Amino acid sequence: MKTIYLDCFAGIAGDMFIGALLNLVPDKKILVDGLKKLKLPEDEYELIIERAVKNSIAGINFDVKLKHDHDHENHTHEHDHTHNHDHGHEHEHDHTHDYGHEHDHTHRHLSDIEAMITASELPLRVKQESLKAFNLLASAEAQVHGTTPDKIHFHEVGAVDSIIDIVGSLILVDYLNWPRVISSPVNVGSGTVKCAHGVLPVPAPATEFLLHGLPVYSAGDPMERTTPTGALLVKILASGFGKIPSGKIVASGFGFGNRSTPDMPNALRALLIENEASSENFVQEKLALLECNIDDMNPQDYELAIEKLFNSGALDVWLENIHMKKYRPGIKFCCLAHPEDTKKLGALILENTTSQGVRIFEYDRLRLNWKLEKFSSSLGEIRIKSAYYDQENILRRTPEYEDLKALSKQHSKTIQEVRAIIAKEI
Repeated sequence: MKTIYLDCFAGIAGDMFIGALLNLVPDKKILVDGLKKLKLPEDEYELIIERAVKNSIAGINFDVKLKHDHDHENHTHEHDHTHNHDHGHEHEHDHTHDYGHEHDHTHRHLSDIEAMITASELPLRVKQESLKAFNLLASAEAQVHGTTPDKIHFHEVGAVDSIIDIVGSLILVDYLNWPRVISSPVNVGSGTVKCAHGVLPVPAPATEFLLHGLPVYSAGDPMERTTPTGALLVKILASGFGKIPSGKIVASGFGFGNRSTPDMPNALRALLIENEASSENFVQEKLALLECNIDDMNPQDYELAIEKLFNSGALDVWLENIHMKKYRPGIKFCCLAHPEDTKKLGALILENTTSQGVRIFEYDRLRLNWKLEKFSSSLGEIRIKSAYYDQENILRRTPEYEDLKALSKQHSKTIQEVRAIIAKEI
């Protein structure tokens, strides 16, 4: 099994992440060609990918030059929050500023980005994870501004550099076949950033919201070391945090931001590790179980409540038949989630059921490693989920249900017939 280890000793940002991962792939064309599938207007931006040396360390500098940013000559990949103070993360804008202000960047709503991603020729999982990422970012911005994702109007989510950072990162992870991602605790930096709302402490509000539930610390000279996009990528990709896992390092490299302090480079290190030891055959993680007892809810209403929970990051949702006081038949409504999502999912349960409260329990889960791979069958392409102890000992291979259903409709066969054909071929 392969693992990407993110060494966030100096923080993380979108361009740092892409720069680091470009060291792990054979050709930058993987990123360039992948982004063309998004069909962004090429007259809006230019990609900068170059070898660089920072604090005597060699790595890759990735940046996005916005071609029509007339108000900021030679301005690449940042906004005004770093222009007016002596420290800051110059490579990426603060998503919390310029709320409601005009800017030369193209203003795109979340719905516009969702339509762009859905209509693109990107791989299916890149689409799914990109949509998840932008919805989470929109939720963070809505939280910061005291509104809801559907009401917020801000250009940051629509900025070309943000779209490229997020989708480009996922294109590279997809090329590496979605290895497990483990991160060190995240260095958020210190000091303040100056933005349209005034001077704010580091981490910036959206960054802080996205880092809820994740291990963080502050070290080094004052500057913003972790940005909203960097926090977002760690949030959606990392399945664990800690020291470098055991295994063999097969590739590594540094990705740079645009500013450094004398004490440490503004860099993210990524290690690609092949795990061989049996101790790495399982993943142990903390999960939360949310549950409540209900005896007065219309059964038809459970479907929408469950759908909203899954759309908001729930790992599993299920109903259990129980008997309550006065021998009333009832339902135990259960939701399995990552610990950092408990407040959000608990609120959804209270809003969409008749329960007056939610119980929350913390559990340890030991699970198999798994990966999702594309398989070209005689009926067409289908995703196969492989669960395994290690690369040589696959326990089971299971076709994805949604793909089985699509092939069933396409070929006018029953799902059982399609499943039997795929089972013989894999």
